Amino acid sequence: MIRTIAAALALSMCLFALQCVTPHNALAANLKVLSDTKAAGFGHPESVAYDPKGKVLYVGDFGPDLKPADKDGKGKISKVSLDGKIIEAGFLPAAGQTLHKPKGIWIAGNRLWVTDIDAVWVFDLKTKEGKKLDLPGITFANDPAVMKGALYVSDNRTDQIVRIEPADFLKSKAAPKITVVVSGKSLNPNGVYPAKDGSLLTVGFKSKDEPRGIYSISPGKEPKTLAPAVGQLDGLYQMKDGDLLIPDWATGSLSQWNAKAGMQKLATGFKGPADFCVIPNRKGLMVVVPDLVAGELRMIQLGK
Repeated sequence: MIRTIAAALALSMCLFALQCVTPHNALAANLKVLSDTKAAGFGHPESVAYDPKGKVLYVGDFGPDLKPADKDGKGKISKVSLDGKIIEAGFLPAAGQTLHKPKGIWIAGNRLWVTDIDAVWVFDLKTKEGKKLDLPGITFANDPAVMKGALYVSDNRTDQIVRIEPADFLKSKAAPKITVVVSGKSLNPNGVYPAKDGSLLTVGFKSKDEPRGIYSISPGKEPKTLAPAVGQLDGLYQMKDGDLLIPDWATGSLSQWNAKAGMQKLATGFKGPADFCVIPNRKGLMVVVPDLVAGELRMIQLGK
């Protein structure tokens, strides 16, 4: 009996010791950078989206001038291989179309949506047919995301998110319905992403002196703060386990976030980490992050 009690106490102490030495960020530490390469040849790339049908990337590029609010007609979207080589520079816009500063990109099926200052475009990737939708009250459209047949667009400068229905308005004869989802909550929403729980996730971007956080938005409810004042956050992606990948301009990093560990840096050295994309592969996740300021793509292979 004494031996049994002693053994139980010893096991208990071992478990306690293991808990003490296990780092608080153990979950985040599961991911690590396996490789990190760069791809050049861009002007000022602000967004990257992956087309799983074509197995290519589409890169939104401001062009030669880093002036994100200028309507200069120099913006373009290029088709790029998965190793960062430009297949077709200026794949979009097609003849008769004009892009200024294409920011966030979303792809579903053969449709590509891209925000451009005060409007959003939808394109057919096969025919290059496009349609522009002006967004009243929006002055700095950041990121689009399609969820449940609706298109959501963020604007960090006017501090709002709008919903466009239907999301695919390319062939619509009637004007799409535009609804303000959230406004004036000091979220300054930039990246938006459909969450696994049915809500819309968003991250905020303002300034180093006024950091913003991670938020969850559900219909008819006030925005829920998941993490306050984290940094200058751009895009985001939710992994299968619920953790988020988020670029932060304040620290020049790509980080992994969860509620227990907070922000854990994975890759650093960015000058302007912008709206990225994630490609699952046999090693884990290939994360393609545009560096808007450096004018390049970073191809970051994450694994365990």
